[in-house]
Amino acid sequence: MVKALFNGTVVAETEDYEVVEGNIYFPSESIKREYFSDSGLHTSCPWKGLASYYSVKADGQEARDVAWYYPTPSDAAANIKGHVAFYPLVTIEG
Repeated sequence: MVKALFNGTVVAETEDYEVVEGNIYFPSESIKREYFSDSGLHTSCPWKGLASYYSVKADGQEARDVAWYYPTPSDAAANIKGHVAFYPLVTIEG
């Protein structure tokens, strides 16, 4: 089991995940939506495509733009469609 924790709160957990460029990508259905909000930020990766971001809030603290996902990844990154990854402000355990 792999868990993502922010401010001591488990915000995602799964046994089924993808690893790309050292980042663990959690299936969308494994994130606890009550801690997530759309941030409006978008960035582009040359080989994965256009990324969208979430902010995460738990126990009174918020980390803006700390989680990202690719709504329509390129064919080369098709394995992370429907998955979410985190910057180091969110701790990954497991």
